[in-house]
Amino acid sequence: MTDTSTQPRAGANMQLALFALLLGNFATGLAVMAPASMITVLSKDLSVSIREAGFLVTAGAIMLCIGSPVMAWVTTRIDRRRLLSVVMLITAICHGLSALAPNFWTLLAARVAMLAAAAVYTPQAANAVALLVPVEKRASSISFIFLGWSLAVAVGLPALNLGTQYIGWREMHAACAAITAAAAVMNYVSLRPGLLGEPLSLQSWLEVGRNKLMLLLLAITTLQTSGQFALLTYLDPLTRMRTGGGAELIALMFSLFGICGFIGNVIAARLAGKIGPLKTSVIFMCSLLVGIVFWALDSALLATIFASVAFWGLGFAAFNALQQARLVAAGPHLSSATVALNTSALYVGQAIGSALGGLLFARGLYSGIGYLSTAFVLAALILILPTRGRT
Repeated sequence: MTDTSTQPRAGANMQLALFALLLGNFATGLAVMAPASMITVLSKDLSVSIREAGFLVTAGAIMLCIGSPVMAWVTTRIDRRRLLSVVMLITAICHGLSALAPNFWTLLAARVAMLAAAAVYTPQAANAVALLVPVEKRASSISFIFLGWSLAVAVGLPALNLGTQYIGWREMHAACAAITAAAAVMNYVSLRPGLLGEPLSLQSWLEVGRNKLMLLLLAITTLQTSGQFALLTYLDPLTRMRTGGGAELIALMFSLFGICGFIGNVIAARLAGKIGPLKTSVIFMCSLLVGIVFWALDSALLATIFASVAFWGLGFAAFNALQQARLVAAGPHLSSATVALNTSALYVGQAIGSALGGLLFARGLYSGIGYLSTAFVLAALILILPTRGRT
């Protein structure tokens, strides 16, 4: 006779572990995207241009795209419980240093150090899920922990934007430090020890490099992220110029974006189990494209802007979670490598998009940013077609 007395306890522990990973992704999302919500105030307070303030995103993304695969390799034999907890702790410390930064260059250095640590979290959290849950629950569980990113946009970005306007960016970094420290504790308490994935070797990376499907998926991630961050990085100043609105409007816009992202992620987690990750990916990529196209219409009407943000938000986090799930399905034994590379592709896209968007912004080509974003996202959608029938 099977003893079932421990089953509810095991289920509760599993849920707590998933919530801990969600909180860690929330903290990571705040660390990655915070400058986008602070960019106008940082520009004024630190006496730098909007484009220079945008370099906080670009430089951080460069560090992330390099750090993600490198750290995945270096930390491959480290227990995920210990690794994820320490990464959160280092990120919290760097938030604290950011709050004390006396000038732009010190803040930039603290941010690069912060994201060198944060580069580890999201891919290894996804890998931890693959070790914790059965195969049939991986896609929905990965989508669930990616709700942390949606919440970072829905709750975190508007709160950071308003807090930066009325309290100060230093205080907001201190608040982020507290949240991230809490995530470190929760990860350590809830994850079971001994979570070790398949060790990565040079052969693992070579195997990924020879897999055409994986390379296509990574290219899709890079293209769609480039399109989004060309616009998202400068959404605050662009909206102010287009509408004349203030901090309250920007906060409302970020809230709508994040709420729709949260809804999209919930729907995607359920839909992927019914129609598969591929069809679900196409649906949410189309939603993302519609949102970007609405922005490119260059309308100052709030209805058009909010429609743009709503459609865009629906696809924002959902599509990234689905990409992670498709990569895991394409080669479960390579999940540590492919999820790290997908995260790296996300940050390559952030670096490319924020740099190109900043270039257009500095030259006053504000409308061109919307067209650039549209071109990148459309190219990503077209590139999905060759992946049909393969995951």
